[in-house]
Amino acid sequence: MSVSEYAAKFEELCRFAPHYNTMEAEEDKCVKFENELRSDIKQLIGFSEIRDIPTLVNKSRICDKDSRAKASY
Repeated sequence: MSVSEYAAKFEELCRFAPHYNTMEAEEDKCVKFENELRSDIKQLIGFSEIRDIPTLVNKSRICDKDSRAKASY
């Protein structure tokens, strides 16, 4: 699953988790999103400790794109 597909599914499922639908839960939401990333992406993203979902998703997509390009090279 690509990061884009994962992010879309993650947001869809978060609707059913009231805890993640508050402003106070942004950090928890980021931690949950990050923990479920593929290990290669998590390794690149984890040290940044990004706690803003749009930024985290964007950086993860970039890492995913780079990883796929590297694998096809």
